[in-house]
Amino acid sequence: MQILVKKAQKGDPEAFVTLIEANKSGMYRVAKGFFQSEDDVADAISETVLSAYEHIKELKKTEYFRTWLIRILINVCNQMLRERKRYEVTEIVPEARYLDNNFSDIEFREMLSSFPEDCQMILLLYYGEQFTTREIAEILGMKENTVKSKLRRSRGTLRETIVYSL
Repeated sequence: MQILVKKAQKGDPEAFVTLIEANKSGMYRVAKGFFQSEDDVADAISETVLSAYEHIKELKKTEYFRTWLIRILINVCNQMLRERKRYEVTEIVPEARYLDNNFSDIEFREMLSSFPEDCQMILLLYYGEQFTTREIAEILGMKENTVKSKLRRSRGTLRETIVYSL
């Protein structure tokens, strides 16, 4: 993967396309966590790909390409949400986050929706995308200990939910 990143940084478009193809399903799942509409997901991913292509030479550590790409995607999604709020009519119900009936793992989505918003993205990145707590902290701009404590609290809540449902 690092070789492909270096090739892409030197201007090889095929290497960049290969990198994006390798990460497209993860990007889709993260964007789907923000938007219910397939059009919004596609817009967020295309904006991310364009931005990544324009700025790939700025990536300092090639081993963090995936983390860097997801960080760009989250920033793009947040920007789209901010812009939408600016123009949103108050009578329109805002999109429900993290609720997608077409997602292959419906139970995981239902479980995520029961947590506070700040924990949902951490759980999605940790369990859905297998990022480490350090990588999640970098992606979300948090301290690693904050990510760990939110993850620990979420696991405790999940345990309580399971115990009470038995």
